[in-house]
Amino acid sequence: SSDVCSSDLVGLALGLAAIGAGFSQAAIGSAAVGMLAEDGSKFGVALIFTALPESIVILGALPLFLGGN
Repeated sequence: SSDVCSSDLVGLALGLAAIGAGFSQAAIGSAAVGMLAEDGSKFGVALIFTALPESIVILGALPLFLGGN
């Protein structure tokens, strides 16, 4: 039988959120390093932009806590 249970879908949601965050982290990280190379005083802005994709993974983990039986 090929029944898909809710835990499979929750795992898929978390995995896809992590992959999406990884792709965006690569682009944002390289842009932040370039920005810091030009102006080192913008470290705080670069740190915030680098941390933003991690919130995507946190939102992807919400079905772990909200869904279920």
